[in-house]
Amino acid sequence: MPMQGTIVKVNVEVGQAVEAGEAVAILEAMKMENAINAEKSGVVKSINVATGDSVSAGDVVVVIE
Repeated sequence: MPMQGTIVKVNVEVGQAVEAGEAVAILEAMKMENAINAEKSGVVKSINVATGDSVSAGDVVVVIE
């Protein structure tokens, strides 16, 4: 998680295959929307946030195996 903000959309589901760089969630910070991208390719194991959740820098948003 690069910065503090609010999750406005989760783009993936558990069990979904993702590619490195794919947007897994959208974060609103300072009235701007920022994509949170997968750091690696794999399958989504868990999603640790929901729409409306506040998150801080360093929080794990999605676990990919």
